[in-house]
Amino acid sequence: MDHFLYRNGHLHAEDVAMSDIAAAVGTPFYCYSAATLSRHFLLFKEALEPLPSLVCFAVKSNSNVAVLKLLGDLGAGMDVVSIGEYLRARAAGVPGERIVFSGVGKTPAEMRMALEGGIRQFNVESEPELEALSAVASAMGVAAPITLRVNPDVDAKTHEKISTGRKEDKFGVPISRAREIYARAAALPGIRVIGVDMHIGSQLTDLAPFEAAYTKMRALVEELRADGHTIERLDLGGGLGIPYTRGNEAPPLPVEYGAMVKRVLGDLGCEIEIEPGRLISGNAGMLVSQVIYRKKAEEREFLIIDAAMNDLVRPAMYGSHHDIVPLVEPPAGEPQVAVDVVGPICESGDTFAKQRAMPLVQAGELVGFRSAGAYGAVMSSEYNSRPLVPEVLVSGDHFAVIRPRPTYDEMIARDTIPAWL
Repeated sequence: MDHFLYRNGHLHAEDVAMSDIAAAVGTPFYCYSAATLSRHFLLFKEALEPLPSLVCFAVKSNSNVAVLKLLGDLGAGMDVVSIGEYLRARAAGVPGERIVFSGVGKTPAEMRMALEGGIRQFNVESEPELEALSAVASAMGVAAPITLRVNPDVDAKTHEKISTGRKEDKFGVPISRAREIYARAAALPGIRVIGVDMHIGSQLTDLAPFEAAYTKMRALVEELRADGHTIERLDLGGGLGIPYTRGNEAPPLPVEYGAMVKRVLGDLGCEIEIEPGRLISGNAGMLVSQVIYRKKAEEREFLIIDAAMNDLVRPAMYGSHHDIVPLVEPPAGEPQVAVDVVGPICESGDTFAKQRAMPLVQAGELVGFRSAGAYGAVMSSEYNSRPLVPEVLVSGDHFAVIRPRPTYDEMIARDTIPAWL
């Protein structure tokens, strides 16, 4: 469920007409619903009760500081994969003890900054990283709390580029060597083992892969405890998917996911951590764009809009679907026309949809891309020297720009010409 609905024939974000935002900030722009973000976080939090737990929002899905503050004020932890994301979470007021540091390429400098600023745990992904963290923490005279990310070799049956739990993927340590590496971790100075971590992929629409991986984790916890390790936390990762096409069968709900977690792991006496991103922020955001031209070619018709692949890269990168809707509600029964929805970038890959049946939208009218709150603005770029688009947060009947659109002068001024040119 989200809070983007037609009212009196016009698409609203909560109680604000999207066309009013477009008039104020221009197009394209991203719009997020505070009510939707809050609701989705609380659904996850409630789904795990009464287990001791922490829901850590995956910052990589949407790293705007206002979004992080909204969720942090509700009690969310943060899952970060770079020191930049860590600093964003801290700027949003999230304390270090609620921040989990994941990612395969943490540098010693990043480790040091996180230890200085406070960290809940490092989810360690390899033996070289473990050795590096030991050296950094020892030199600082502190003990770094860690989990090891274990690769359970479970196929999440999701897109190739977002599958992370198979033995051929770059993430984690092999489950077959987990006990050996945990023994090494326990012997290293500056390291304090506190739990186990895993994550098998993103946009999962079935609970079976989760349950298979969690069952393996349960067995591993029992083995590690028998080996003498204190396992206090289980970080289960994220990955629960969202419906990108309205009307299709919906993925499992957070309450169903939580029931499975409690059934499989609830009696282990561990604090449960989960790292949802897409399910919290995905349907909480839309990208709004204006139609520039309708163009008829020999065999098809194109809807050319002012948003492009640099603003929303998912269709070009993953072949992903986003429902595209007019901001003015079409009359019931109005015939639809098959069009290719494309942006202005000089690449054929700048295509959002091919032969998509849509109402007859004309030049100058506005359209919205649903389910664009995750991996949208956060993955955008300035390709073709197109400034980053603004982000807007709506709450009730008011809205605020939470990232302004830079001017062309501001964009160009970041480049410098050397004195010898």
